Amino acid sequence: MKLSYKTKGVCSRSILVDVEDGIVKSVRFEGGCSGNTKGIAALVEGMSADEVIKKLQNIKCGFKNTSCPAQLAEALKEFEIRKG
Repeated sequence: MKLSYKTKGVCSRSILVDVEDGIVKSVRFEGGCSGNTKGIAALVEGMSADEVIKKLQNIKCGFKNTSCPAQLAEALKEFEIRKG
């Protein structure tokens, strides 16, 4: 299932995520720090969505209350809600 998530409070504008059977198949950030977002995407591909959420949900970026990795966790949480 593919999901487009509009980020909040970070430089990236949105995240495109594809999850199949609870496994993250692909991630693409639109905007943000290119090297960092590509690195996060490469690291989480093949991981379970639950594990990605656990690892990334509380990461902060500088003085912000969130980060691009934390927003990926939020996107995956929304995916779980939509999946139902």
